Amino acid sequence: MKLLTLGINHHTAPVAIREKVAFDPEFLQEALHDLRQHLVGANQAGLPEATILSTCNRTEVYCAANDADAASLLHEATFDWLAKTQQVAPSSLEPHIYSLPQSDAVRHAFRVACGLDSMVIGETQILGQMKDAVRTANDAGVLGTYLNQLFQKTFAVAKEVRGSTEIGAHSISMAAASVRLAERIFESIADQRVLFIGAGDMITLCATHFVARKPKAVAIANRTIERGQELADSISIQDVEAESFKLSELPSRLHEFDIIVSSTASSLPIIGLGMVESALKQRRHKPMVMIDLAVPRDFEPEIARLNDIYLYTVDDLGVMIQTGASLRQAAVSQAEAIIEDRVGNFMHWMQGRKTVPLIQDIQQQGEHLRQLELDRAMKRLMRGDDPQEVLNAMAQGLTNKFLHGSLHALQHSNGAERDALIKLLPKLFASHSKLEDH
Repeated sequence: MKLLTLGINHHTAPVAIREKVAFDPEFLQEALHDLRQHLVGANQAGLPEATILSTCNRTEVYCAANDADAASLLHEATFDWLAKTQQVAPSSLEPHIYSLPQSDAVRHAFRVACGLDSMVIGETQILGQMKDAVRTANDAGVLGTYLNQLFQKTFAVAKEVRGSTEIGAHSISMAAASVRLAERIFESIADQRVLFIGAGDMITLCATHFVARKPKAVAIANRTIERGQELADSISIQDVEAESFKLSELPSRLHEFDIIVSSTASSLPIIGLGMVESALKQRRHKPMVMIDLAVPRDFEPEIARLNDIYLYTVDDLGVMIQTGASLRQAAVSQAEAIIEDRVGNFMHWMQGRKTVPLIQDIQQQGEHLRQLELDRAMKRLMRGDDPQEVLNAMAQGLTNKFLHGSLHALQHSNGAERDALIKLLPKLFASHSKLEDH
């Protein structure tokens, strides 16, 4: 069984590339089914397993498949599928892709879940995103034994690392960095009106940080008014005026806000150049801070060229949050040591899986021989033979059958094969004392 992680992240590619391969959560199950069929069509033996993790900072495909030829076949099939599905030229995608087989794939999954591969070292959001990805793969029926075991171990390692190290200490979140960026332009957020576009986990977290600065007013623009109103109600409880409105009202209301933070799952930009130009005219060119936390991006990149507009993407925030690295380094080293040990444990489990068919075959042969001797003994007892003689004969028959294969191999071998058997056979047979203990 071959494991493979093939992906692209904030270390290897800018947001302009990452957004091209990001997956819409609504179509993730469909993509997983398509990936499995593609791998089957690439002559993978057996039924491949797959999971897709797609966030603002990464898109990763985790695979497990029987590969009779070489691990490169799995890489090529997965890469071809990703490029074709996301309609990206292979030549433009290739420089940004990493392909991690076997233990490297395991190590990477552990590091991602622990927050060691994140833009914010030690952040916890990625663990929830990975659990969602695994749940989606399981619901789609493509998770399988190997990936299920990998991710269950991954979650256990993440829990262990977070419980035994201070990996989450001294980190600056994306939400906190967003507030700091806004404060670079506006001296006091308390004098500003803030608009949040979307109502997911990231926006909820950002809202918490901005509301702590007591802005003049807050609004939530969301596709569904109900979800936006829930967030607005939770903000209003904190003595900050908050409202919600539908996303369709955005063009007519954008000019009202000084700070706009957006994080939606839209596959296309929802704020275009023309909309912002119109808002600026109505504001008489009063500055606006726009923070785009979405991948694919919610703001058209051309907006950044406008005067009085300060547009930041997740990559811009990444520069700010690379602080406190020295304070976290000791915890990172501890976490890496734990991960390395657990990678060894998982690979040992994978190696052990190779022997399962052999063990099952040996057990079946043993059961067959046991049944033969038992049937023979029962026939003799039914004929009225002496029970003591029947038991002795049955024990002798089992012993002969048990030893036959080993003794036959030893007698008919020579050279290096014979030397290897001489060393191996004593390990296969327990000592008398050990047998008596059982």
